[in-house]
This record gives sequence, C-alpha cells and structure tokens, in this order.
Amino acid sequence: QVQLVESGGGLVQAGGSLRLSCAASGRTFSRYFMGWFRQAPGKEREFVAGISGSGGTTACADSVKGRFSISRDNAKSTVYLQMNSLKPEDTAVYYCAAGAKWMSTIPRTYDYWGQGTQVTVSS
Repeated sequence: QVQLVESGGGLVQAGGSLRLSCAASGRTFSRYFMGWFRQAPGKEREFVAGISGSGGTTACADSVKGRFSISRDNAKSTVYLQMNSLKPEDTAVYYCAAGAKWMSTIPRTYDYWGQGTQVTVSS
C-alpha cells in the first residue's frame, strides 16, 4: 500500500510559478513510476508529467513542455512538480499517482492516487 498526499496548490497570477509536492508513505517508493495528472471542471483527467523510479527518465505533456518539470527525492519519498509561466488554462485539480507501468499516460494504469490539490491561475 502507498498513500500519497499532495500539497503546494493555490491561487497565482498568470506568469507566476508554483511547486507542488507529493509525499508518499511506504518503503517501496523508488519502485514506482510517478505521474502528475490534472483535471479541470467538465474535462477528463489528463497526464501532465511522469518520472521513473530512479528519477533518470522524465516525460511531460506537450501542453506543459518547457514550463513544467518533474523531479523526485527517493530519500524523502517525495515527487515534485515545478510549474513556471502558468497560464489560466493550467487551472485544475492536480493529482499525483504511483504505478508500475513504465511511462504510462493513462490514468487507469496507476495503482495509487492522492486526494488532489487545487491550482487556480488568474488572468
């Protein structure tokens, strides 16, 4: 079992930055591929970024490439999402997830989910 708790969301003006954190319980954190997803009202949950267990491989959705970056600290069992140059269309609830499927962008392939943290970007 892995429990995930996100933090760091909030209200920010367009062009601003936020750093989301996701703290995991359990001693097997480094075995999991970690992903960040987001869901805006009336829309499906979408992949934002993912990172391998070692942290050596990352991937970002085209919509956030060059603005967002993902990292992890396995010693702290924490994964981060650094979000820069935020836009109003980045407004959503952001979720972190843990899974075993390599570099998956599909939500149903992830085994564990956090409760989400709201990010609101004002124009």
